[in-house]
This record gives sequence, structure tokens and C-alpha cells, in this order.
Amino acid sequence: MGRRPIVGGNWKCNPAEISKLDGLVANINACDTSGCDVYVCPSPLHVGLVYNKFTNGACVAPQNCNFKGCGAYTGEMAVDQMVDMGMKWCLIGHSERRGEFGLPTPVESSELLATKCKYILEKGMKCIYAIGEPLPIREQGIDAVLAYCVEQLTPFKDILDPETVVLAYEPVWSIGTGVTATPEQAQETHAAIRKWISENVSPKCAEGIRIQYGGSANAKNAPELSACADVDGFLVGGASLKPEFAEIVAAIAQAKKA
Repeated sequence: MGRRPIVGGNWKCNPAEISKLDGLVANINACDTSGCDVYVCPSPLHVGLVYNKFTNGACVAPQNCNFKGCGAYTGEMAVDQMVDMGMKWCLIGHSERRGEFGLPTPVESSELLATKCKYILEKGMKCIYAIGEPLPIREQGIDAVLAYCVEQLTPFKDILDPETVVLAYEPVWSIGTGVTATPEQAQETHAAIRKWISENVSPKCAEGIRIQYGGSANAKNAPELSACADVDGFLVGGASLKPEFAEIVAAIAQAKKA
């Protein structure tokens, strides 16, 4: 059996008006999930308004979490609360949480993210872990790109499991810019990551783990990217706010049909 594709919609800090949520939920519910897993990442303020609105098996994955549970942790979202609400996935490590949008605070380190992931898994949930490189690294070539991603993966070596962890590779230079990595670049990078996992975790883990592509994926480029052997899905940003999201899901479901 091949790897079942998985597509996520990251709404980021959108929409501005709750009146638009019904339309966004409808976009997700329009997806055919028979051949592809689907999850959606609403903004923290909106998670509680939409988490039980999806009718096609799509899952809600909050955009962040803590690693201490409930208590005196102002401003945090607890995995324990997610479990109680029936949520099964959580997204961590997005480049915008690693300092991309210029928040003048220390960025979330990969070591911190590994601690979060362990807590997510201990509570019986699954984790989407985002990794990726900025433009100056990409310009140095694939060896530099892999080395950068390996730094992000190394703290996760002991917890990578195809059953519970999905990787989302994000070429940071292409997020929200409209510039997409070519299918050749995406395949080369995904294959290099998979090879590293095979050599440093296990061949079984490498064969089974799903690696999403997360750089300005849309309905137009999804079919070509879906044809790449090591692209197992997408983490979609802007296009997840549009009806075309269902087309992205359909494209990779068709490409990976057994």
C-alpha cells in the first residue's frame, strides 16, 4: 500500500470577520476525503467556533500548543483541551512561529518543538511538524537545504513515526509570495529528507512517513506537484481560504490513487 495523501488548510490569522467562517467551512466540507486525509488549522480565536462543523471527516488541527497542559499558562492552548474537544491533530513549527513575520521575541527552537511533539503524542494526538529553509539557504543548493532541514529534524529522531507524525516541508521563500518551488525542487528536497530519515531513523519510517509540500500550493500547480513520488500532500495557505481547496485535495487523491 502506498502512503495515503494528506492535505491541510492553514487559515493562519484569518478571517477578520466571523461572518466569513461559514463559507470557509463549506469549502472544507466540499472536499472528497475518500482518497485523501484533510485537516484545517483555524485561527486560535476561531477554533472553538468551527471544530465541530466539519461533516466529511476533515479534522481540526490548532496552529500551536503548549507542553504543560492546563493551568496558569496565560495565552496558551493546551493539548488536554484539544483532546477533550475531540481534536486529533496539532500543527507545530510553522515558519511564522519560528520568527518569519518578525515577532521581536525568541523564535521557537526545534528542541522546544520536539518537547511539544512528545506531549502531543503522549496525549494520544497526532502532530504535523513543519520544517523548511529561507532563501539564502536555498541559493546555496540542495546540500545546504538538507543540512538546514536536518537541524530541524534531529531533535525529532526518536519520535518520528509514520502513524503519528506528518512532516510539512515549507520552502520559506515561497510561502505567500506566489513563487512556488518547481516540481523538480520539491521532489529533490522531499527525496533528500526521506533518504536522511532512512539512514538516521529507519528505512521503514522513511518509507511510511508522509511529507507534505507547503509553499504556495494551489489548484493550478497541485497536479504537477502531486505527480512527484515523494510529495504526499500539501499544507495550503492562501488557497485554503478559497473554493479551489477542494480541487487541490482532488488532484493529489487522483495522482496517488492505488
